[in-house]
Amino acid sequence: MSLVAASLAAAPSGGEKLPAPHIEYGQLAPMLIVFGAAVAGVLVEAFVGRRTRYYVQVPLAAVGLVAGFAWTIALAARDKPFHAAAMGAIGVDGPTLFVQGTILVLALVSLLLIAERQQGHFTAQAAALPGTEAEQEAEQLATAAGITQTEVFPLMMFAVGGMLMFPASNDLLTMFVALEIMSLPLYLLCGLARRRRLLSQEAAVKYFLLGAFSSAFFLYGTALLYGYAGSVRLSDIADQLSKDAGSETLMLAGLALLSVGLLFKIGAVPFHMWKPDVYQGAPTPITALMASCTLVAAFGALMRVYYVGFETLKWDWRPFMWGVAILTMVAGAVIAITQTDLKRLLAYSSVAHAGFLLTGMIAVTRDGLAGTLFYLVAYGFTTVGAFAVITMVRDAGGEAAHLSRWAGLGKRSPVVAGVFAFFLLAFAGIPLTSGFTGKFAVFKAAVEGHATPLVVVGVLSSAVAAFFYVRVIVVMFFSEPEADGPTVVAGPATAAAVALGVTATVVLGVLPQPMLDLAGHAATQMFVR
Repeated sequence: MSLVAASLAAAPSGGEKLPAPHIEYGQLAPMLIVFGAAVAGVLVEAFVGRRTRYYVQVPLAAVGLVAGFAWTIALAARDKPFHAAAMGAIGVDGPTLFVQGTILVLALVSLLLIAERQQGHFTAQAAALPGTEAEQEAEQLATAAGITQTEVFPLMMFAVGGMLMFPASNDLLTMFVALEIMSLPLYLLCGLARRRRLLSQEAAVKYFLLGAFSSAFFLYGTALLYGYAGSVRLSDIADQLSKDAGSETLMLAGLALLSVGLLFKIGAVPFHMWKPDVYQGAPTPITALMASCTLVAAFGALMRVYYVGFETLKWDWRPFMWGVAILTMVAGAVIAITQTDLKRLLAYSSVAHAGFLLTGMIAVTRDGLAGTLFYLVAYGFTTVGAFAVITMVRDAGGEAAHLSRWAGLGKRSPVVAGVFAFFLLAFAGIPLTSGFTGKFAVFKAAVEGHATPLVVVGVLSSAVAAFFYVRVIVVMFFSEPEADGPTVVAGPATAAAVALGVTATVVLGVLPQPMLDLAGHAATQMFVR
């Protein structure tokens, strides 16, 4: 849409021939590759037999993600990655390439969980009503024939493509289109759980309705900002702010509504209520994808909007963000104490971590940006690994996500319990884990950015959060196992995802400097306008 608007604005008044628009496809290649893989996946669904689709879809998705990541590295290796591609609608710069690379790697690890056939995460027929004969027949047919539902792969690739486009958008209409491309497949994926079908469909409906409201806020805010600046491009809004010539009421109202849509996606308080319900009801591999990749993409977009469009207004939006960050850290840590379902517990943990990430963004410095980028990488790997462990602990009803079912797991399966305990300690920020390094980086930047009270709240919230992480560890190692306790089912793909999560959490905690340097280098190439 922004390309059409730009073309019309540049159109000559006479009858001379318009020059062909120059679009650098090489700058857009990571997104184009992922979208191309998604379209190819749709064609596979249409023309390839059900018995062989799985063996085509998984390699296709993996090749698309790997190729997109390789092209992202090639773009970042250039001397000057600053560029505004697609007639200025897409920004290619250091932070954007770092965020896109992180999304692609985390999506590849999440793909291992989604592709795991041993657990059978997805329903045999999404259209069948839960508990009906149609659902039972579809389940029996799929089990007898060894058929795996594969529409999840093109849906995932479309969502990942939207995630890549979201933080790169240089104008608000392009960002809105990316938001919808990212969100719509996720609404569908959340309702495809094989077990607890009603809970899964309820999660999908809640996510869709609340997501639609947040999108409406985003679009209404965009309209008000257009009324203020006469443009939806972030650089034009920034220029208008520097002139201080528009209506301040339109500008502040537009920014507030726009922020609602963005804060919803990161799960910041008070826009977080969808997270626990959706995380609990969605298939756990999809929860892992959302908890890692969606959070990274949303923070990338949030930083682009505030660092590019409203950087000169920081003394007006920083107090607002202070309040949001404090509420997010405190509410996420306190409410998590009352949770007995592990997926809901990790959902509120994600809320608290969104508040920690906001402390780095509020610094509005390059160190703050670098610390936030590092934190996104560290938290993403730990989150995928933690949800991968949850998929492995199963009983007759599927995943045993209730905390009481994990009693004595340290005696039944000490390796699995030890790995999960390690991930929980990383969430708590224990030294020699990636969580400690990430928190130290954002808190240090916040102190240097004169936000010391915010850091005090963050440290206290981390102490509160450590309580419920330790409580889970105590239940696993210091409680007697039940006679009918769950068993550990570890497929090769899930085991690989857990191993990658553990490796990244250890390396980023013990030897964080290379990744910190990479994040610092990306931060020196600030968002292009």
